[in-house]
Amino acid sequence: MTIIGWIILGLVAGVIAKILLPGRDPGGLVGTTLIGIVGAFVGGWISARFLDRPISKDDFFDAATWISAIGGSLVLLIAYRLLFGNSRERR
Repeated sequence: MTIIGWIILGLVAGVIAKILLPGRDPGGLVGTTLIGIVGAFVGGWISARFLDRPISKDDFFDAATWISAIGGSLVLLIAYRLLFGNSRERR
């Protein structure tokens, strides 16, 4: 899978993570999208490095690829909310 494939996967994973964790995010739509892209890379790296489950580079529709990308996006979204969640409070 090319870098463009990972970016597309990350965009979709970010949207799915946002659906699974609704609410106000400090970065808005752009921040959530970037978290999704980075989360796809992080999830793939964690899957290959620590779970001994390398991500298939040939198959875009592999379930393990999608699960790791969405999982990485969820982890980063939760961490982002914990670190910067109070920056957009209503006054």
